Amino acid sequence: MRIIGIDPGLQTTGFGVIDVDGHRLSYVASGTIRTTTLDLGNLPGRLKMIFDGICEVSQRYQPDMASVEIVFVNVNPQSTLLLGQARGCALTALVSQNLPVAEYTALQMKKAVVGHGRAAKNQIQEMVKRLLQLPGLPGTDAADALGLAITHAHAGLAMARMAEVSPLQRRQHAMYKAGRSY
Repeated sequence: MRIIGIDPGLQTTGFGVIDVDGHRLSYVASGTIRTTTLDLGNLPGRLKMIFDGICEVSQRYQPDMASVEIVFVNVNPQSTLLLGQARGCALTALVSQNLPVAEYTALQMKKAVVGHGRAAKNQIQEMVKRLLQLPGLPGTDAADALGLAITHAHAGLAMARMAEVSPLQRRQHAMYKAGRSY
């Protein structure tokens, strides 16, 4: 099974592709889609660049499923809205490629990869390097995307088994507390 992980961002969107064979994980590719070549005010152009980039990566590596980070609420509402649009664009690109999409929070990814939810970026990079036996550290956005793919490789089977027993229900609302969405 091949999984693509996406760490959405308006300026830099990370992607990571891994192969899963039982419990064995193999690195396929990773990188970033950068929209910094366009003007900051050109939101539609930047969203198109993210969409096209994810479609191109998906067509090149032919993943079987996708894993995307769930965006948390920032203190700045404008930043949250912009990031949400980048995330929506990434989801649309994956769905347009007929990929099933799993979603995980940064906390879930950090717990799955590092072992605790308050892991720093360099800890995620180091654990991704070790888990995938990479010769060097991946970039921070690519490491997060690879971490999301690893999280789905570990949690996806368990979630599928739970869904067989009892259908999983998506939350229709979110509670806002201390700058975070729960």
